[in-house]
Amino acid sequence: MDFSYSPKVQELQARVRDFLERYVLPAAADYQRQAEAGNPYPPVMDDLKALARSEGLWNLFLPGLKDDEPGTRLSNLEYAPLAEIMGRVSWASEVFNCSAPDTGNMEILHLFATPEQRELWLDPLLAGRSRSCFAMTEPDVASSDATNIQTSIRRDGDDYVINGRKWFITGAMHPNCRVAIVMGQTDTEAEVHRRQSMVLVPLDAPGVEIVRNISVMNHIQPDGHCEIVFRNVRVPRSNLLHEEGSGFAIAQARLGPGRIHHCMRSIGQCELALELMVERASERKTFGRYLHEHGQVAEWIALSRIEIDQARLLVLKAAWLIDRGGNRSAAKEVAMIKAIVPRVHVAVCDRAMQVFGAMGLSPDTPLATMWTYGRVLRIADGPDEVHLRSVARAEMRRGRDTRGATAAYMTAPEALRAK
Repeated sequence: MDFSYSPKVQELQARVRDFLERYVLPAAADYQRQAEAGNPYPPVMDDLKALARSEGLWNLFLPGLKDDEPGTRLSNLEYAPLAEIMGRVSWASEVFNCSAPDTGNMEILHLFATPEQRELWLDPLLAGRSRSCFAMTEPDVASSDATNIQTSIRRDGDDYVINGRKWFITGAMHPNCRVAIVMGQTDTEAEVHRRQSMVLVPLDAPGVEIVRNISVMNHIQPDGHCEIVFRNVRVPRSNLLHEEGSGFAIAQARLGPGRIHHCMRSIGQCELALELMVERASERKTFGRYLHEHGQVAEWIALSRIEIDQARLLVLKAAWLIDRGGNRSAAKEVAMIKAIVPRVHVAVCDRAMQVFGAMGLSPDTPLATMWTYGRVLRIADGPDEVHLRSVARAEMRRGRDTRGATAAYMTAPEALRAK
């Protein structure tokens, strides 16, 4: 395995980092003020997106990008370090047209859209003219198990009629959000993993109601984590993605690369938190010593560096495996990174907040917001427990295949081993 960054990737890293420092960071204060005033799409974003596209820093996340489509085709391993840089500013990914949930939705459409669906929905997303959302999670069932999804997608002549309630639908309040990919049941009698399908639902379709923008950890995101009700929403059957019964499989195809992106953006925030911790520890004194001269703080700095580097290497391994063998070949590693990276994120941000003291709890640093993002990530895209269960099952399967192979390492008497 070789996770070293090629000259091509190193050049892109330098360009993305330079763009972030020259254009995104100077706009951050204005963006924050406008966002806090309730504007989910501050005007500065259009200028930044146009500039990023003109510099060729556009649609960097899609390995299957075609030659006639806007952007730069990169593998998952090549894109990962760029996502890390973008993650240092929570909203920066949108500047490069690389933000969730659009990345996952574009990947789905790229794989499964019909020519008509591509023209209506994919092309505007690739061009950055529109946004999208992904409606799977439901309030009345444990949606970490996608087979629980209850929303009804019923055939009626040449249409589908959709009824259900979804929530924590990221980005649905964005003024450019035009379409939701909705997952629901088309056949309640089919095999449990073939009951679900995905359909494209325009947000302006009659019967689509955004009920509320849910606060997360008492924080309101202007573009939304929304609760949406679908009441007798009618869409043509041509809005079906792929085929009936393929919804579960499509969801699995969507989640692998998306979790790489989430985790690398998270690692970018971890790096920023560590940099802030080191700077603070270098300039503040307590009891006659700089903070880093106190053993506890020195240990926090060391542990943070170790944990971040460990997490990054595991994410790069998962990306490398997906590039070589597809999502299935990296299933265990993707579950592992989704479980470990948010925990590292929360731990590093918590240490940095402690080093900053009261300031670490205030809006004078990004640490409290970054900590919140890490805590949310322990549930978003599946809670830790689901991913840990997947890893344990994979290990138990491996153990069944090699059962008895460890007997030679046992030191108990042979008679006891036989029992």
